[in-house]
Amino acid sequence: MGDGKGRYRGTENRLPRENRLTQWLRRRPRDTGPEDSRREDLLLAAAAAGLPLAPAAYPVSYRCSCERIGCPTPGRHPVSFAWQTQSTTDPAQIQRWAQGQPHANFITATGMVHDVLDVPLEAGRSALERLLERGIEVGPVAESGGEGEDARSLFFTATRGTPEDEDEWWPCELDCHPETMDEHPGLRWHCRGSYVLVPPARLPGAGDRDHGVEWVRGPEHPLPDPLTLLETLTDACARYAGEHERLDPHEAAWPLHR
Repeated sequence: MGDGKGRYRGTENRLPRENRLTQWLRRRPRDTGPEDSRREDLLLAAAAAGLPLAPAAYPVSYRCSCERIGCPTPGRHPVSFAWQTQSTTDPAQIQRWAQGQPHANFITATGMVHDVLDVPLEAGRSALERLLERGIEVGPVAESGGEGEDARSLFFTATRGTPEDEDEWWPCELDCHPETMDEHPGLRWHCRGSYVLVPPARLPGAGDRDHGVEWVRGPEHPLPDPLTLLETLTDACARYAGEHERLDPHEAAWPLHR
């Protein structure tokens, strides 16, 4: 009987080289193209403006990356149930997330630094034009593409839900729609306990930016008081509702909490 060395002659020298190659490949930095750089730059700009971010699901064709059967908000929700405490403006953490999860969308948690007034896209475009014509300070504005009522305008404002005593904060459900839904059809007020997608984001079926979330006015614009925009936005929503009788003023606002 031999000592077995002959059967594996050369193996000792070959395996270390293969292992070194595998390790080298794993250590290689991921190639970043223009879109990757743009995505990271936009996320860091949002964080620099004070918008706390956290990773979100992303579309896989017409499905959601969370793989939940019948996910009600595919590609639009956080990946962690701890998204409120996870949300951060730390650029190093955001870079780690962006590079480690190259397909992920990101949400921004509202009610801590900012709120978002969320209206139908057509109403939002009309309101933005009127606000700018009247010289009213408008902060960051994003558009969420899609079809029909899925297409939205997002007006970022200062928050009205940050009293000195944190215990006095109220959840988004109590302030999502100022006063009543009947008076403000189509308007969704995201504050404490809510979130929205932050640009750039992709939505299901997105073959182009028409199905994504993009800035119209970037996060470099100061956040205005939401009450300075509210009258114009609600008026635009009322006109939109009158022209679109199928709009249900009692439709549940997304995000739907998971």
